[in-house]
Amino acid sequence: MTIPPQPDPAGPEPVHLHVCVTCRRGLPASDNPQGRQLHDALLALAGTGTGVVVHEVSCLAACNDGCTAVVAAPGKWGWLLANLGPEKAEDLLTYIAAYAASRSGTVMPSRRPASLSDMVRGRFPASLFPGA
Repeated sequence: MTIPPQPDPAGPEPVHLHVCVTCRRGLPASDNPQGRQLHDALLALAGTGTGVVVHEVSCLAACNDGCTAVVAAPGKWGWLLANLGPEKAEDLLTYIAAYAASRSGTVMPSRRPASLSDMVRGRFPASLFPGA
């Protein structure tokens, strides 16, 4: 499920968060994996009008570091984030607000919530995300 963006003609582009819903964080298989729980928590918290569009993806191939997500916006670096979980959903939205405010999409570790200090696994050039 994807929350459609609520564009503000005078506002910035939305930030897109692609959450792996199959991540299990090393736990046994279940009908409600940790990645799905993270996705659902983010949907509930982000709501509409926040400037965050939450997408689900089936696998980001970072299973040893699950739960994982990619944050991207047009004209900014995209980031592969790991070691997430539903308990970090609020902190992740705090990080996304800092990401949105950053001109390049770079959020220094000192500006991230402490629970997300070890989350960055890689970054991608803005050219890969023309429409995020």
